[in-house]
Amino acid sequence: MRTALVTGAGRGIGEAITLRLVRAGWTVFAGVRDDASRERLVAADGTIKPIQLDITDDEQVNALTDELPDRLDALVNNAAIGVLGPIEAVSLVDLRRQLDVNVVGQVAVTQAVLPRLRTARGRIVFISSTGGRMAVPLEGAYCASKFAVEGLADALRAEVRPWGIGVSVVVPGPTDTGTWRGIHTMIDDMDEQMSPAHRDLYSRHTAGLRRVVRRLESQAIPPDAVARVVQRALEARHPRARYLAGANAHVMMAMKAVLPTRVGDAVGARISGLS
Repeated sequence: MRTALVTGAGRGIGEAITLRLVRAGWTVFAGVRDDASRERLVAADGTIKPIQLDITDDEQVNALTDELPDRLDALVNNAAIGVLGPIEAVSLVDLRRQLDVNVVGQVAVTQAVLPRLRTARGRIVFISSTGGRMAVPLEGAYCASKFAVEGLADALRAEVRPWGIGVSVVVPGPTDTGTWRGIHTMIDDMDEQMSPAHRDLYSRHTAGLRRVVRRLESQAIPPDAVARVVQRALEARHPRARYLAGANAHVMMAMKAVLPTRVGDAVGARISGLS
């Protein structure tokens, strides 16, 4: 039976990936951070094996040595957070936290389990975002972390090629998760945390982000749509370097491919009300 470790499995996309893989016959070690997530996953399917895993906690990452089998067929690096704010105003504490979770934590888990993946000639999937291919105003910290994930995956794919380990990136568009449903609150918090001067300077940007979010809400895909693409990447005979998940992701990446940077910037500014 194939085995997989899924990080950030306690909710949203990670939970959907865990459930889909288990139902496809995989043994899934589900990285969770709290008892509620653990209990919900076990109630959904008793074969799921939850493990305590905060990917920024060195002790918990090191404990994977005792938690996982000697052979691992797949790692899904899904755990992530999102920080909002203009580059001028985002706190360095928040920026470091953003990169620690979305970049350093991904590398830490990958390093910890690579010997097991090498034994199995396994697969690694990183969950990126359209924000990892196309930067969005007020999401610079988040986009920077996902751009970094894209670069890490490309380098890693070449590095582990001699051992037959496949590395893929899955790029979802807007996805109907708890984080996405709470984005209006996140924007409120971002606005409140800015200084009065920055709040005034970036008021049009904030209003534009709210408009874009409202426009995209009806287009958000279910988490299982992303999970289905992840399963395809893990089970394909010859996995691709990148997989897009959702119509919105395909449209955005097509625009990115054909539009000159200056034109793309102008289109983005117009959509955001910044032209």
